[in-house]
Amino acid sequence: MVKQKTELELQKTEMVKQKTELELQKTELELQKTELELQKTEMEKQKTEVEKQKTELEKQKTEVDKLKQELQAQTAELISIKARTNVTENQVEVLKRDGEVKQVAFSASLFASGHGHIGPFNTQTPLVYRHVVTNIGNAYNPNTGFFIASVRGAYHFEFHIHGGGHASHPTAAVLVKNGENIFIAYEHQPSYSVNPSNGVTLLLEVGDVVLMNQWVNTWIYDNQNHHTTFSGHLIFTM
Repeated sequence: MVKQKTELELQKTEMVKQKTELELQKTELELQKTELELQKTEMEKQKTEVEKQKTELEKQKTEVDKLKQELQAQTAELISIKARTNVTENQVEVLKRDGEVKQVAFSASLFASGHGHIGPFNTQTPLVYRHVVTNIGNAYNPNTGFFIASVRGAYHFEFHIHGGGHASHPTAAVLVKNGENIFIAYEHQPSYSVNPSNGVTLLLEVGDVVLMNQWVNTWIYDNQNHHTTFSGHLIFTM
């Protein structure tokens, strides 16, 4: 009996020992779980901070783009004013001589190479037609997009615009004379392509500036097939 009792006590002691070890293991697992939860919380905190910084950077980028567009519009207006004021009285007298240029015609498309959309912008933005196929009289400047009348007379202009359909962005451009909007070509549909166009005949004085501005919140497409074009010619002098 004594021997059996001793064995039972030993077994009981061993079971208590095992139970203690299991509880220690359980406590260790709980500690590991708590550590993992802390790490997860820290990672979520870091993720939130990264998202916050990303949002702030996007906000700053939007503000920079807005300021850039406003600067481009202001620069274009200054160039237009400068182009008009640069036609001095002496230049006018030269143009009135017998040898003055009386043959004026040009035609150009938007891209000289490459392809893609331009815009949208939150203000009217000058379009510079780089691919010139005709420029008799050199009245059109492919570096600025300005046509400057070299003689007084009646001029005819045509403009054709191409763009992809979009739910939020139409395709449009306006012909501008000396800072004044004259005629617009505008089309908007959510899918497929659009091809607005227009034309106008204007009486221009020497030094008058004509250009095309991209309309607000629109986009315009061109590629090697030259869909988007601007053309004009002198009909007769006056």
